[in-house]
Amino acid sequence: MQYKVHYPYLTLTIDKPQSIEAFFKEFHLSRKTIHLLKQNKDYTLNNRYVSTSSIMLKVDTLTLLAYHKNDGMYPPLYEDLDIIYEDEFLLIVNKPAFINVFPSSQDEVNSLSNIVSAYYQQCGLDIPVRFIHRLDYETSGLVTYCKCSFIQPLLDYQLSIKEIQRNYIAIVEGTINDYKEHKIHKFIGRDRHHNQRMVISDSGKEAITYYQCLSTNNDLSLVNCRLDTGKKHQIRVHLASIGLPLLGDTLYGKPSALINRQALHAYQMQFIHPITKEKMTIISHLPNDMKQIIDDSTL
Repeated sequence: MQYKVHYPYLTLTIDKPQSIEAFFKEFHLSRKTIHLLKQNKDYTLNNRYVSTSSIMLKVDTLTLLAYHKNDGMYPPLYEDLDIIYEDEFLLIVNKPAFINVFPSSQDEVNSLSNIVSAYYQQCGLDIPVRFIHRLDYETSGLVTYCKCSFIQPLLDYQLSIKEIQRNYIAIVEGTINDYKEHKIHKFIGRDRHHNQRMVISDSGKEAITYYQCLSTNNDLSLVNCRLDTGKKHQIRVHLASIGLPLLGDTLYGKPSALINRQALHAYQMQFIHPITKEKMTIISHLPNDMKQIIDDSTL
């Protein structure tokens, strides 16, 4: 789909006949959002306001209010940002270890989202900071931010039905004897005796992780993990439950002299771009601490 951005509006060239209402629902806009677009006349078809029941034809142009103003939720923090991919709709960054995606309290401003807020400000973008998914404090890797409010409901939906595929590289303790992909299907719930831990529990929520050994040596294994669900600490809990705790994971395993955090990196994302419909594969580089272990252990 061809497009033109003129903040805060987005103009789309329609590529198939359908009503405006159907088009909005295709992007999973809520009834409230559609109502506000209609009430405020924040869209036009070929430069004219029309009913949402109007049929759009191929090469018609739909212009709509697609970008919201910054709500000030994340005060700017001016630090380096490792940008892996960016366009008018998405910002995908490489999160370093030891930083939260969002502040843990109202007083905290040292988070990845605060750094993204500063980046938007430096770019002259008056838009809110909205992440699509999260990573643990110690986990490094790809985090996606949605710059365009119009497409966020669709991204949330894609994530919920597993159309956004996320792959992780992990270094685990233990030897894996084959290189096939295996499935872990175990329910995860909160540990009633430890407010930070999750546990395998029949009364928990369904969680599915696929893992595949890439190499193994010196009682360490390099593993690719693919999430089918996105529960808190899912990879850490699942791998520990089968005797393969993440190297350096003090919560579900034990400390390691080789690394001062859990050896887990979100290295790849695959999804269909909400506007261009292009199949996207985004890959980030391995962090130095994990790369050093892989090199030294000849994994």
